[in-house]
Amino acid sequence: MAGMGKRMRPHTLTIPKPLIPVAGKPIVQRLVEDIAKVCLEPVEEIAFIIGPSFGKETEASLVKVAEKLGAKGSIFYQHEALGTAHAIYCAEASLSGKVVVAFADTLFKADFKLESEREGIIWVQKIADPRAFGVVKVDAGNVITDFVEKPEHFVSDLAIIGIYYFRDGDNLRKEIKYLLDNNIREKGEYQLTNALENMKKKGVRFFPGKVTEWLDCGNKDATVYTNQRVLEFVNQTEELISPTLKNTGSTIVEPCFIGEHVTLLNTTIGPHVSIGKNCVVENSVIKNSIIQENTRIYKSTIVNSMIGNHAELTGVNADVSMGDFCIINNK
Repeated sequence: MAGMGKRMRPHTLTIPKPLIPVAGKPIVQRLVEDIAKVCLEPVEEIAFIIGPSFGKETEASLVKVAEKLGAKGSIFYQHEALGTAHAIYCAEASLSGKVVVAFADTLFKADFKLESEREGIIWVQKIADPRAFGVVKVDAGNVITDFVEKPEHFVSDLAIIGIYYFRDGDNLRKEIKYLLDNNIREKGEYQLTNALENMKKKGVRFFPGKVTEWLDCGNKDATVYTNQRVLEFVNQTEELISPTLKNTGSTIVEPCFIGEHVTLLNTTIGPHVSIGKNCVVENSVIKNSIIQENTRIYKSTIVNSMIGNHAELTGVNADVSMGDFCIINNK
């Protein structure tokens, strides 16, 4: 999760993309919780590979995410963006035994348990247009035969979603080290797919792990949609509306997440809205949106929007992408 999150600006100017909340929890927290659910064994350690500028407060919050799952939380830094394989190798001390690697801008829904006896599993989702993704080809025995990065012409519709299982993490570490030691790059970066290809050639058998739904958090619209789907998934299993809500003459169309000490006055919220703690919304309509913390919204109609922390909107009727500490006043 060391990337800059440029496609999510302005929201990632003040917070790393994987810490943006979806249905009331940071993306990365939901991701590791979902991975833990499909593992048949306890997760011993969660290693977060981050940028050096994330800050101690962010690092402490990540360690707490791991501890809530009964795991040790470790922090590693990628000081330079040199590719996926390089990023993973930054956590070389944790690449031992059974390992799951996940890129923290994706969420998923699955109804399976991890088959840990497999040598390797690459989680995929069938999509209509795979040209923007890495894809895999499989043989008649459902064994992966090829990895193709962003194919210009159709070779497979099984897109790699960015979650991988390795039974032998030490072997993965050695293969990535080989790439680094021999300066084997693709498009200027050290790619995980090159390490996977080398492992396959040496006899490691990779199998596709198919999810029932793949949710991307790569940009504003995708994240708002992911928020919608996650709210639908967890509506019956999580307490989404805080008992500290102050509601005067307002309607909540579920599913919605409403954090602590939110004030609603003569407002309609939902469906598919997440509102962080200490927000105030008056005389407004909000649908299918993510509002972060300590934000004020007055006399506005907000749809398909992301609004940051400590923002203020008055008289806005729009699809909004608005960062922290911004003010729009259309009185």
